Amino acid sequence: MLPLPDTLRPTAERLFGDRLELAERYTDLLAEQGPERGLIGPREVERLWERHVVNCALLTDAVEEGTSTLADIGSGAGLPGVVIAIARPELSVTLIETMQRRTTWLEEVDAELGLGLEVVRSRAEELHGRRTFEVVTARAVAALDKLARWSLPLVADGGSLLALKGGSAAEEIEAAQKTLRKLGGVDPRIDRYGVGEVEVPTTVVQVRRRVEATKKGEVRG
Repeated sequence: MLPLPDTLRPTAERLFGDRLELAERYTDLLAEQGPERGLIGPREVERLWERHVVNCALLTDAVEEGTSTLADIGSGAGLPGVVIAIARPELSVTLIETMQRRTTWLEEVDAELGLGLEVVRSRAEELHGRRTFEVVTARAVAALDKLARWSLPLVADGGSLLALKGGSAAEEIEAAQKTLRKLGGVDPRIDRYGVGEVEVPTTVVQVRRRVEATKKGEVRG
């Protein structure tokens, strides 16, 4: 087992509540199988809780109450999609991943933990015009300009793209301005979650999808 560090326990208990045991089981599965299945590097095992699981769980602070559908693109090992599904069981979570070995892992995790996930083996672009979600998340997938091209068409009108980013977040927003406007992305901003709780807060770029007018003078939303 990979124990939850005492320094992170209060935050983990806040985020996962009575589902903390599920988060612990998921983390153990990832620690045991992740390196050999090419999901994480061997050096990541010791810092799974701090760098990955709690980091991703803090993203749920950005998901508004009342949200019902969420898609995670490039889910890989389930970061952040599986973590979000554990922390927010009221959400209908869809994991979008292109690689067969990763979708197989995600399906096994879903069966083991009973999360009720939808796992879709597909490129995000292949779902344009076919699926939309209130929230779309991504972590370590691509720079914001490219990520927006893949993900914003999947965001429902009035919904949000939530991208976990690092120190280059402001520069990525600046570089993506033209693409965001073209795709209906508005009000890009940077938020940090876990300030005062964890050593390295989670940095999230949020972009809203513009609500389109249905009739002249009428706005859908």
